Amino acid sequence: MRHPLLRADELTRRRFIARTASSLLGVGLLPSSLSRDALAAAAAKGGSAKNVIYLYMDGGMSHVDTWDPKAGAVMGPTKTIKTSADGVLLGEYLPRTAQQMHHGTVVRSLTSTQGAHEQGNYYMHTSYQLRGTINHPSLGAWLAHFRAAGNPTLPSSVYVGNASRHPGAGFFPPELAPLFVNNPENGLKDIERQKGLTKDSHAARMKLAGDLDTEFVRAFGRQRNVAAHTGAYDGAYRMMASVDIAAFDLTQEKAELRDAYGRDAFGQGCLLARRLVERGVRFVEVSLHGWDTHSNNFTATPDLCDKLDRGLATLVSDLHARGMLRDTLVVVATEFGRSPKINQSLGRDHYPTAFSAALFGGGVKGGAVYGATNQTAEIVMDQEITIPDFNATIGHALGLPVDEVTVAPNGRPFKIADKGKPVTAVFA
Repeated sequence: MRHPLLRADELTRRRFIARTASSLLGVGLLPSSLSRDALAAAAAKGGSAKNVIYLYMDGGMSHVDTWDPKAGAVMGPTKTIKTSADGVLLGEYLPRTAQQMHHGTVVRSLTSTQGAHEQGNYYMHTSYQLRGTINHPSLGAWLAHFRAAGNPTLPSSVYVGNASRHPGAGFFPPELAPLFVNNPENGLKDIERQKGLTKDSHAARMKLAGDLDTEFVRAFGRQRNVAAHTGAYDGAYRMMASVDIAAFDLTQEKAELRDAYGRDAFGQGCLLARRLVERGVRFVEVSLHGWDTHSNNFTATPDLCDKLDRGLATLVSDLHARGMLRDTLVVVATEFGRSPKINQSLGRDHYPTAFSAALFGGGVKGGAVYGATNQTAEIVMDQEITIPDFNATIGHALGLPVDEVTVAPNGRPFKIADKGKPVTAVFA
């Protein structure tokens, strides 16, 4: 009698092998082999995006002053303005973005269960609640797990901003974590050879170091920390030798374009994101901090919106002009909204019950709105989207297998977006 595994179809055999590898070796699915069928199937029915530029509004962006204004029905002075998309209104602080709305979809029906910053940020980035027992991967790490690097000499993902709350690679190997860039105008530090050290001399030193490490790596190379240390050095060496390291040099751009993006860290981060995606970096996140407007909301929000408006609108226009927008999904997200009611400090408080996001390019519908809140923007009335649903939608746009199970080193199964389901209605 034949063994049951020999009678199983190919996918069943692969799942058995994956489970065995997980049990014996403490590893998850290997995307280059075990998940190839799932990747092909997901790509066939997914969106057109190959890359993501993720603009994160850190602190909780006010939806009623930006993406979901109510024309006098909500407390506050913010007025509505028309956009390039018929029937789509935005808050008055986003006039440049309003002229790009024919390229994107506003999502007005997000809801979250997490109303504190650290927990909400983590949930938005991972689709899982923050726990002390395990660290979950960010979306960029999931993309790197399932897809080969777009440029083998550059990182698979980059984070631009203050990275104090970013979950990084989670339970994946450290090499899937993003490269952190604090100031986009400073480029990469300590990436050039020492003065007087030729390329050949440097290569000889690296070879000697490798020879000296051979026995140690042979004995301990499979240990996670050792492999991470080796991978970090190898990755840095590849970057040093790469001509594409020039992507980090913003001085190569025309002054007029840099001005259009905005001469602040966020605007220049958006420009850096475009340059990186152009050279094969698949996932770039740029953070804009300061949205925690418990007080003086109507002083802080216009200034924040001006930075967002310049960077976002120029980014969308720039990508479109270069023929990159269909391949690049631009996401504008935050951990929760702000209360429609104004508090005693003329501010808006945390509000996870109902808030907004926006999607541009990457195969999404242009000039569209998905979901709706009630007249006071306090409750989702139509087409509710949970955070896992939203992240599953991003995964779907990239053609990733959002239903595929990956086993963490602790033996527990996880998916890209937990139990989230893609909202396919946002795609053209």
